[in-house]
Amino acid sequence: MNEFLDLPTIIFLAIAVFVLIKLRSVLGTRTGNERDPSTRIKEIKEKIDKPAADNDDKIVPLRPTGARKTNLHKRSENPKNPHPVYKQSIAELEAEKRQLKFEAQAEKLAFGDKNLIKGFNDIGKLDADFMPKEFFEGAKSAYEMVVTAFANGDKTTLKNLLAKDVYDGFESAIRQREKDNLEVDFTFVGLPKVEFASAEVEKNTAFITIKFYAEVVSATRDKEGNLIEGNADQIANIADSWTFARSTKSKDPNWKLVATDQLN
Repeated sequence: MNEFLDLPTIIFLAIAVFVLIKLRSVLGTRTGNERDPSTRIKEIKEKIDKPAADNDDKIVPLRPTGARKTNLHKRSENPKNPHPVYKQSIAELEAEKRQLKFEAQAEKLAFGDKNLIKGFNDIGKLDADFMPKEFFEGAKSAYEMVVTAFANGDKTTLKNLLAKDVYDGFESAIRQREKDNLEVDFTFVGLPKVEFASAEVEKNTAFITIKFYAEVVSATRDKEGNLIEGNADQIANIADSWTFARSTKSKDPNWKLVATDQLN
């Protein structure tokens, strides 16, 4: 008996008893009144699905699934298709920005000419795409294209840029030049001065007249190469008044040259 209860064995038994006591204090003991585990799980689910009235037990979702979304949320979800309210606001801001830009361009290019500013405004009311500066730059490009095409006998380019009666006059001059066997050496140098002369609307047709002061090198020669007109080694100054027109009801955005006049 004394051999069985030696010191190591006693120590081991003491440790085992201590562990059992700790487990009992943590896990408790069964009394026979414990609820079935499935019943406890059901109660927990019901509590989650239907929070109690006590504020301490409420579960507040961070992102309510049924909550109304604000316009800002809708806009951020699909920026390419914003809410109608935002569409209207954006359109209004763009319209206001465009109007301010229009007024600044008109004031700058009219040099204080009230009649010219009024003409710009009248055209702008009927033609939403009209902007004074864009038209001004386009007219300068058109001038260079027309005078160069005329010198080169390019009837196709002229037909696209000129009204019929003006084209007929240019085409007649080209035919006469070809009949006389004349050749033109032409170089467009630049436009040192360009200015608006007038702008107005008559019966839904917009008219704009611009004065062009150009520098060119031009020499006309006969079939033998003899100089008939101009000088191939000297820059010449020419001045023209051109009138462009466009129907404000037309879907064609292009303006046509309807009248030309050589200035002294």
